[in-house]
Formats: sequence, C-alpha cells, structure tokens
Amino acid sequence: MRKTKNTSLDTVVTDFILLGLSHPPNLRSLLFLVFFIIYILTQLGNLLILLTVWADTKLHARPMYILLGVLSFLDMWLSVIVLRIILNFTPASKTIPFGGCMAQLYFFHFLGSTQCFLYTLMAYDRYLAICQPLRYPVLMNGRLCTVLVAGAWVAGSIHGSIQATLTFHLPYCGPNRVDYFFCDIPAVLRLACADTTVNELVTFMDIGVVATSCFMLILLSYANIVHAILKIRTADGRRRAFSTCISHLTVVTVYYVPCIFIYLRPGSKSPLDGAVAVFYTVVTPFLNPLIYTLRNQEVKSALKRMTAGRGAE
Repeated sequence: MRKTKNTSLDTVVTDFILLGLSHPPNLRSLLFLVFFIIYILTQLGNLLILLTVWADTKLHARPMYILLGVLSFLDMWLSVIVLRIILNFTPASKTIPFGGCMAQLYFFHFLGSTQCFLYTLMAYDRYLAICQPLRYPVLMNGRLCTVLVAGAWVAGSIHGSIQATLTFHLPYCGPNRVDYFFCDIPAVLRLACADTTVNELVTFMDIGVVATSCFMLILLSYANIVHAILKIRTADGRRRAFSTCISHLTVVTVYYVPCIFIYLRPGSKSPLDGAVAVFYTVVTPFLNPLIYTLRNQEVKSALKRMTAGRGAE
C-alpha cells in the first residue's frame, strides 16, 4: 500500500514500490535460484581476486593488478543490486523509503561511474604497457596509479551526488510504483510531478555522453594496442598480449553497450530496459572474476602459489 503524507499543497510520496523484473509466475522459484547462485559466485569470485592481489607481492605492486583489485571491490558492492532482484521473487515487501531510494540511486551511480572511469584507466595502463614498454615504469607507477584511482572515486562521488540531487529535488506526488528492479534515474523520473526535460538532458550529457566518450577512448587505446601487438615477432608474445587485452575488452563491451543504450535514451519507456540493465548490474560483476582468472596466466599462477603456500603450512 502506498504511504503518503498530506500537506496543504499536495500529496507527497514518502516511499516507492519496486515492481522488479517482469517474469512468468511459474518461473519465480527457478529465477530466484539462478540469481541467488550468481550473487554468491560473484561475491566469492571477486573476493578471491581481491585476496589474491593483496596477498601476492608480485601482483599488488603492479598498477594493472592494483586496478584489478579495485575493480573487484567495486563489483562486490555493485552486485548488491542482485539482492534487490532476488527480493522480487519472494513474498517480501517491495517497498523502499524515499530516502532509501535516494541513497540507492546515489550509491549505484557513484560506484557505477567510478567503475566506468576505472575501465578507462585499465585500458590506458594496457596501452602504456604494450605500446610504451620502456617508459612504462615512469609513465605508470604505483603512486600515480593510486592518485588516478582516487581521482576516479572522487569523480564518481561527484557524479552520484549530482544525479541524486537533480532527481530527488523534483516533486513526487503519486503514483509511487517504480517499474524497475532498483531506483534508477529513468524509472524514477517517470513518476515526477514536474517537467523532467532538464533532468533528461543532464542525464544524456552526464551519463550517456561521458560513458560513450570513455568507451571511445578505450576502443582507441585498444586500436593502438592491436597495432603494436601485430608488430610482435613471436607467436607466443602475440598470444599472451592478446589474451590479456581480450579479457578486458570483453568485459568493457558487456558493461558499456547496455549503459549507452539506456542512458542515451533517458525518456525511454521500453520494457527492454530492465532486461538490458541486467547485463551491467548482474552479468558484468559475475564475468569479471571468471575472465580475469581463466584468461590471465599471472593471476592463475598467483592462485597456485597461494594454494601451494597454504598446503605447505
């Protein structure tokens, strides 16, 4: 039931009801199990990478793996959205307080935009390592990497604050049923009792254009990387370089393309948006540990060393 409070001017929404993903009722139990398993595996996989990078001295001193550790940390928090999806398949209340909805939107865009910037840093790191190998220790060291990561966190926090403030300064006087599985900008703006043109324009510029620009920078970095890899004379050298880069590019594509699809169309009411959002909220955090462990020889070697060390004890 919608909770509202009456004022002399209007009826003000004090909470929202998240309708979740549309699904056939007979598949509710199966979907609950699938998303629950994905959530557990996502948490365990990213925790394993985080612990491996932290415990292995050969990894945590290198910028590439510092960035990977931060990515795993972000994925662990972003995948909390999966719990909201799981809740949709249970009899539990789907209601979220107004303040809780605002906090959810802020943290999602804070963490999501930080991850967006982080992927760009990872591409830049790979570009320097492969295209500027002799200058790489000078151009990208642990201290500079830490500063860049801190800058990504600050930029992400600013972005999240701007989006949450602009979205929730609007009046919401009912209805309060959010046709989405979490509080995100396009779904919440549809319920506003005011003109949202400015919000949609800011969303288009601040998210859509920024995400597209980052994606283009990443593709440009990898175009230069591929050009450099093709100059490597040994087949083994080319294979190892491609293996490292393809894993990153695969995850980046799965993350950015759905984001661009949704946020370059802020006024969209397409029922496909919820299904598309599953890719960057559920699939990407799940794929990251799989790709970075199965396709990265150094991470696999570190895992073997860590396992062998525990076994020796």
